Amino acid sequence: MSRETLPWRLAWITGAGTGIGRSTALLLSSFGCDVVISGRRQKLLDEVAEQARARGHDGRIWPLAMDVTEPGAYQRALDEIQQEWTLPDLVILNAGNHIPMSLDELNLDNCRALMEINYFAVMAGLETILPRMRERGSGQIACTASLAGYRGLPTAAAYGGSKAALINACEALQVELAGSGVRLQVINPGFVKTPLTDRNPFAMPQLIEPDEAAHALIKGLKSSRFEIRFPRLFAAFMSLLAHLPDRLYFRLVKRGTGF
Repeated sequence: MSRETLPWRLAWITGAGTGIGRSTALLLSSFGCDVVISGRRQKLLDEVAEQARARGHDGRIWPLAMDVTEPGAYQRALDEIQQEWTLPDLVILNAGNHIPMSLDELNLDNCRALMEINYFAVMAGLETILPRMRERGSGQIACTASLAGYRGLPTAAAYGGSKAALINACEALQVELAGSGVRLQVINPGFVKTPLTDRNPFAMPQLIEPDEAAHALIKGLKSSRFEIRFPRLFAAFMSLLAHLPDRLYFRLVKRGTGF
């Protein structure tokens, strides 16, 4: 794949120090796309940029540290990006967190913390980026949610709830964006081996590596689909579960997870 086959010259990815964000930034840069990468830890961002240089990637990677939960963080970061380079063609709002929480561990602090980064921080990014892309009349934004947002799963009452809220919000906004020249997509991964999924206390079906997820993500970004979901078989299974009657759904999930 060459630069000419990509529709983006400059991308911006949050949560790019590890996992899917890191692998996607490296893959984009290997294809010739310049990428601004953001995250809280400067050291990790610098390592991603150095890795791209060591591999001789055509696209440049520019680290820009930020905490997406800080008020005004997106405004400051986007101002800097536009001053130094230009308004990105593609933005992937990928920063997020996961805290497994069983029934015995149910507490409001975890719920608030996950809503803050998985939902409110993404909405803050959209609030900042969408007006500028709409004024330009073009752009593409993808928000990382999760297949866990389809229906409730054990230990994911807080995490799944935050992702379900994000899926709903993206659906609502996409309806209003029609005809504006700006595309909004939602990314619903299954289990990807990252520092976040390493926290899960159970066997994860169809666990994939971040590099595989990055290839699936970029393929989805280049498509006309609103939802980008992977891996394919697990996503199809979760979609089937989402349409089951409640009684059957609860029985199957309880049996399958051991709760």
